[in-house]
Amino acid sequence: MKLRVLLVDDEIMIREGFKKLFDWQGHDCQVIDEAADGAQALNKIDCLVPDLVIMDINIPIMNGLKVIQQAKAKYPDMAFIIVSGYDDFAWCREALRLQITDYILKPVDYEEFGQCIDRLKISLFENRISHHETATGEPRPILKITSYLQDHLSEEISLSLLSQQFHLNPQYISQLFRSEIGVNFLTYLTDIRLEHAKKLLISTDLSITDIAMESGYSDYRVFTKVFKKSEGITPSRYRHEFSHPLEHQK
Repeated sequence: MKLRVLLVDDEIMIREGFKKLFDWQGHDCQVIDEAADGAQALNKIDCLVPDLVIMDINIPIMNGLKVIQQAKAKYPDMAFIIVSGYDDFAWCREALRLQITDYILKPVDYEEFGQCIDRLKISLFENRISHHETATGEPRPILKITSYLQDHLSEEISLSLLSQQFHLNPQYISQLFRSEIGVNFLTYLTDIRLEHAKKLLISTDLSITDIAMESGYSDYRVFTKVFKKSEGITPSRYRHEFSHPLEHQK
């Protein structure tokens, strides 16, 4: 699934940096246009209807949050990633209320940005499933495979095992993930395992070791390393921050 992307930033060097320093093709994305202010952004959103808008907040004429608010009213399924030089709580809170995909601080870590793009693609794929955007009759192979993965997260899973389970060539399965979801098999598996782990961290009192096992990691140290690389904090810190959000607001 190739994502059509609109870049919005009043600094031309930022836009050029995004175009040159990030591997768009490797992530199955295409930058279709760019804008330097809020009014221009809204006009190009209407004309092009991109899948994803990468938006600074502090832009001329109309700030990024207002652009997102107006665009979301017309295109509720359009995805937005805010890239800002300001770690402002009020802006972050408003951005979350608008249900943006992510809020990334400048200078951009392009590895982190790539992970954000991959998570977005997985989310879009799962939304299509939940909205029953599937062919009638026999389910597509990728849906059978992803359903199997969700049901067997705690087990050791590989392309070779999936090949035996579904009587398909491992290379074909690998290509299915790329063509149907836009990410590779390992990226998808890691993402759903970490999402499962985050739910367990927030909703249960299971130990980190047990949660690692439930999420398919036999070594909790490997789990902690993978989790921290993805989320920026350790599993125990994540539990502390998000298990009782009301307490943290006092």
